[in-house]
Amino acid sequence: MEVQAGMAEIRHRRQEKVGIVTSNKMQKTVVVTVTRQTTHPLYKRVVRRSKNFMAHDEKGDCRVGDTVRIEETRPLSRLKRWRVVEVVSRAAQVAPVPESAV
Repeated sequence: MEVQAGMAEIRHRRQEKVGIVTSNKMQKTVVVTVTRQTTHPLYKRVVRRSKNFMAHDEKGDCRVGDTVRIEETRPLSRLKRWRVVEVVSRAAQVAPVPESAV
């Protein structure tokens, strides 16, 4: 009994990734693009690979272009298995151009 109780307390560390918000059109959900660099197995060149993750944004404060840290979590919907932990850096805000100036 003691061995089983000790094994139940062991938890795996949750994965964390850093990426850029590419879409925030949904309610409490953002799409985060995570880019990584790997070496091509045959040509030995550095290749960029990117993947999109749907992440839960409870506060709704993420904007397109923000760099965020996401953490693995339980399934929240069909495609959401990640949640936004923090906004690492904000994207630059560009003021809209008035139509009379165009």
